[in-house]
Amino acid sequence: MSGQNHPYEPLTSENAAVVLVDHQVGLMTGVRDISTGELKHNVVALAKAAKALKLPIVVTTTARDSMWGPTFPELVEALPGVTIIDRSSVNAFDDAHVARAIEATGRKKLIIAGISLEVCAALPAITAVGKGLDAYVAVDASGTFSETKRQAGLLRMANAGVVLSDYATLMVEILKDNARPEAVEVYGAMDMPWATLVGQIAQAYGK
Repeated sequence: MSGQNHPYEPLTSENAAVVLVDHQVGLMTGVRDISTGELKHNVVALAKAAKALKLPIVVTTTARDSMWGPTFPELVEALPGVTIIDRSSVNAFDDAHVARAIEATGRKKLIIAGISLEVCAALPAITAVGKGLDAYVAVDASGTFSETKRQAGLLRMANAGVVLSDYATLMVEILKDNARPEAVEVYGAMDMPWATLVGQIAQAYGK
């Protein structure tokens, strides 16, 4: 993992991909460590910002038709044209279709979010580290069913070498430079329009 044997290599638009695991209607109803509204906002913001930064996005569900239902509509709307891969395996990386989709991105750094945090996000993240990839989990775009599960999942991932962060920090690390043409769209995706508004006011006053 980066930082253990060599200097940290930043996330970029060229080396990162996003993997969204099991943000499904049925699983959302059981989340207790974050409000449903905040979780939806954060996941959709992550997806939109990733699109603005032209990152590959892999989306998967589990037992969509038999247990946990479809991906919540707001996320589907945010990712038009993205195929959602349904599977039966608990660990998304154990599914050949998902594994191939991740491999096909050609990216070595995976930003992962999922429900539940300690299973759907943690297990593929830990597997990615075992495969020699760098795994980052956006903890505020993930949710779980109790505070105990949340803390156990965070501890297990940290011990395995997974980088834990929030979605906005990961996206602005990739953005890197606020002069990039994508900046306004990225901040807008993260529901931070005041960031560009302040800049516009400063420009108007010649600051």
